[in-house]
Amino acid sequence: MLAYERTGSGEPLLLIHGIAHRRQAWAPVVERLAGEFEVITVDLPGHGESPAFELAGRTVREAVTHELNALREELGIERPHVVGNSLGGLLALEMADAGHARSVTALSPAGFWVNDLDYLYVRGLFAGIQAVARPLAPVAGTVLRSKVARTVAMGCFFAHPDRIDPATAAADTANMVASREGIKTFFTSAYRYPGATRRDVPTTVAWASRDLTLLPYQAIVAERRLPHATHRWLAGCGHVPMNDDPDLVAGVIRETAGAQQARQD
Repeated sequence: MLAYERTGSGEPLLLIHGIAHRRQAWAPVVERLAGEFEVITVDLPGHGESPAFELAGRTVREAVTHELNALREELGIERPHVVGNSLGGLLALEMADAGHARSVTALSPAGFWVNDLDYLYVRGLFAGIQAVARPLAPVAGTVLRSKVARTVAMGCFFAHPDRIDPATAAADTANMVASREGIKTFFTSAYRYPGATRRDVPTTVAWASRDLTLLPYQAIVAERRLPHATHRWLAGCGHVPMNDDPDLVAGVIRETAGAQQARQD
């Protein structure tokens, strides 16, 4: 079973992080949403405190879908609001297509690269980050106290890495190293998002204006494949926007979930 935490009360809200991250990535927005939702944060397979990612003869897509469905069943939640960042955004969109989401907020979602060069860029970026993370991890608690060091080490993910708590930055670095097999497994079967099969689920695709991981021009592809969705920009944010502007991100999530409630009314 995937590792998770439940906080707050209200309609269920499932938050899914991106590749190489962990459920604590959502901490800045959880505290802003827990008064309105039952917030569930989860570690993807092979990440954080979740077990190793075992495919058992399945594709990556089949295996991660099975794990998320098993989590919903364990929690007794049929259709949560779903929010995802990067890989988590792609998974959130697919949960909606399968009828397992009340609403979807996808933050800089994966699956919209323009061509193979885009994909090779991302693979190369993560390979470089992991190469730096391994020797850095043992001394990260000391080195990452420096704002300059955090900017150099984490600037590809955050627009304002200097704002990250040093202890959090060190823990994220350790997670990057510990998750290397899970990261490798996810990259073995990356795929483009084919386009929505359902149009009755309120969906917002929000692209970070300073994204250096999944480059912002991929928003054009997202608009073409999801014409029914609301498309917007997260000004001044990097690829992982929750730390850069948690108030803005929490507001986008509320708006999307509120659109679902308005349809019911």
